[in-house]
Amino acid sequence: MNVLANAIIILLAYLIGSIPFALVIGKGFYKTDVRKHGSGNLGATNTFRTLGKKAGIIVLIGDIAKGSLAVCLPLMMNSHLHMLVPGFIAILGHSYPVFARFKGGKSVATAAGAFLAFSPLTFILGILAFLISLKISKYVSLSSPIGALVAFLTSIYVGDVVLMVFAAIIFVFITWKHIKNFKRIKLGTEPKVNF
Repeated sequence: MNVLANAIIILLAYLIGSIPFALVIGKGFYKTDVRKHGSGNLGATNTFRTLGKKAGIIVLIGDIAKGSLAVCLPLMMNSHLHMLVPGFIAILGHSYPVFARFKGGKSVATAAGAFLAFSPLTFILGILAFLISLKISKYVSLSSPIGALVAFLTSIYVGDVVLMVFAAIIFVFITWKHIKNFKRIKLGTEPKVNF
């Protein structure tokens, strides 16, 4: 029974993560496919740039909620599966969504949602680092890995081994997803955020 329940949780986590809020909001309310604009990513940042603040905020909240909901699935289904396992699966679902031909976003917001549900301190310090870096550099692509790094360092302080492994994997994953952005920063062609 536990094996079946865990399999259902994994499947649900992936499907939840695969919900392309940027695509749904863009096509449903703005008649715009964000994949054909900006970076082409199905994430909150590209939605902000393509559709504006209102749409960006809605997508951001939706993407964060995906990570938080996935983390809570084991509790909701009375499973002993570690909460961060479905959290990670949801992150993969966001980056490689079945509902959008496996081309999604960079999973920063979904990862943040997973941290929020499992370790609020890790979430808060990671977000603070992200915002401070964004204020100084004006690069979302630079601030995202910095926030992930601080989340990892915070996980060491928290002392949960699984959280540390999860945070380390997320830091590497998010950094890897932003390699092209780093190259554009070096060339001076990466878009900045204007406050």
